[in-house]
Amino acid sequence: MGKNVDITKVVRQHADMENFFTGGFAVRGQRGRREQIEISEVADNVTGEFENNQNDKPAGDIKIELEKIADEVRCCRKCGLGSLRTNAVPGEGKANAQIVFVGEGPGADEDAQGRPFVGRAGKLLDKIITGCGLNRSDVFICNILKCRPPGNRDPGAEEIISCLPYLQRQIELINPDVIVALGAHAARTLLDTNKSIGQLRGQFHEYYTGIGRAAIKLMATYHPAYLLRNYSQDNRRKVWEDMKKVLAELDLPIPERGKK
Repeated sequence: MGKNVDITKVVRQHADMENFFTGGFAVRGQRGRREQIEISEVADNVTGEFENNQNDKPAGDIKIELEKIADEVRCCRKCGLGSLRTNAVPGEGKANAQIVFVGEGPGADEDAQGRPFVGRAGKLLDKIITGCGLNRSDVFICNILKCRPPGNRDPGAEEIISCLPYLQRQIELINPDVIVALGAHAARTLLDTNKSIGQLRGQFHEYYTGIGRAAIKLMATYHPAYLLRNYSQDNRRKVWEDMKKVLAELDLPIPERGKK
């Protein structure tokens, strides 16, 4: 599925940042014609490079690169969680998946097995995936944090800063059509916002892996653990509405059973 991005806007943002840090304080709205032409030329070059460099790597190559990242995660001691974990949880799934599910962090079951979403919340996520007519093996599942915070507490800022580059590299490699952010922590981190999950869910947002790369659609929805704690038909319906939008975005059929 094609993804559209305003390359000129992205290049201009980076040009403004470069001008700021190098002392060339460009006044917004007062660019010279030569500068506008230069930005346009750069945008054209970036667009051409992007069009010729779509993620067309074979799944086998992507899998190898993902496993290299997983090995780095298993050896990581960038924050204090590395010395507290039983197992790191790099993530797992299809190397060229159309959907990447991103949660907050591993729990006790995940820490014990080294796999994401294998506890009660994981079983509910499996039901959500199968309710969409997919299998767990069709998607990629991971977390913001790769190690379990003690007592399943919220991720700390230092922990997120240390761990986020691993996730960013995974997403860039897989280059999914849609990211599903499970819960407020995942959504806020990926979108760099303080909005609540209630404000974020139900609509697509844009996640960028870098300049010259098309935006990836991001849908935020409730975390399965939240549904377990606050089960209601209304919350269940909201998650299903979010997933129906994901399926529609991917031109995938919406199973009738999911409407029950």
